[in-house]
Amino acid sequence: MTGQTDGVAKQISVLEAARLVEEQGGVLLDVREPDEWSYVRAPGALHIPMRELSTSTDLLPAQAPIACICHVGARSAIVADALVGAGYDAVNVAGGMDAWESAGLPVERG
Repeated sequence: MTGQTDGVAKQISVLEAARLVEEQGGVLLDVREPDEWSYVRAPGALHIPMRELSTSTDLLPAQAPIACICHVGARSAIVADALVGAGYDAVNVAGGMDAWESAGLPVERG
């Protein structure tokens, strides 16, 4: 398991998250609200708002690593910790979509 340190999800940078998705077949899980998602998002990200996650775990990959992302990293840290506790290979993307966009990584709008 790559995303866990003593039961707490590991923090990774946006560049590490992009590599996790591109090179390791990981999933970028965006847990922001629908209006935030509509404004800006990473291409190919799986969108499940934090409040809907408990009823949508069937949409999560059982084996692939999951990089959780939100606006700045606070909500996604909570989600990543919960997923690690539930046995998923999950990490938190430090800085969230703010850092993703600032790093020049691809985004979609609208």
